[in-house]
Amino acid sequence: MTIVLIAIALYLLASGLLVAQLRHDRRGGLRWLLPAIAAAALHLATHALAWRAAGGADMHFFSALSLVGLGMAAMTTLYGASGRMAALGVLVFPIAAASLAAYAGYGHVNAEALDWRLQLHAWCALLAYATLAIAALLAITLWLQERALRRREFHGWLRALPPLVELESLLFRTIAVGFVLLTATLLTGVLFVENLFAQHLVHKTVLSVLSWLLFGGLLLGRWQRGWRGVVAVRWTLAAMALLVLAFFGSKFVLELLLGRT
Repeated sequence: MTIVLIAIALYLLASGLLVAQLRHDRRGGLRWLLPAIAAAALHLATHALAWRAAGGADMHFFSALSLVGLGMAAMTTLYGASGRMAALGVLVFPIAAASLAAYAGYGHVNAEALDWRLQLHAWCALLAYATLAIAALLAITLWLQERALRRREFHGWLRALPPLVELESLLFRTIAVGFVLLTATLLTGVLFVENLFAQHLVHKTVLSVLSWLLFGGLLLGRWQRGWRGVVAVRWTLAAMALLVLAFFGSKFVLELLLGRT
């Protein structure tokens, strides 16, 4: 529990340093970086120690939620360290802290033995959800930036963001990576998960496929028709909403409401 509390405090410290940086209209400062790296490392250590004690990887609701939060924090740290979208940490680091707190308080269950094929499927899914969640936040940021510029509201936080074209390019690159990971998730599910269209998995499968189609359609529209702006934002958020319902919605109902795994 001590590790968890330290990790949460470091996440909040990193977020606070970014807020202070934005309030003073500074861009490119890296004082937040060390706390963010340390928080993510302790976050990872929390899961590793729990899995070692349980004898296997726990992929249930709160554990999966925490791992997605960890993935989002790690990608945000990498983005920010490279000089892009460090401001995203203002949102992502508290989300990661909350997901870790939920896992520490409610998430530990007896681990089930999974062979390498199911583990591959699970890890592809978690990486896909984390990457596409970052894409959803980028889409919201893009919408806010466009809205402020249209209204000629030149807030200080705008100076901390990349130019509109660069932010849009980053959004589509993130979606492309997430789409590849989501494709791998669906393929490994078809190949390795028994009874993929069984009653307790059919909603998850159908919603995941619909989300994959939307993300794929968005990338195709970007390539062939140059889709951007509000169109990209709407498609991204709609596809992400389906993905959240597919994974966490189904896991919430099955595991927390019905008590099934």
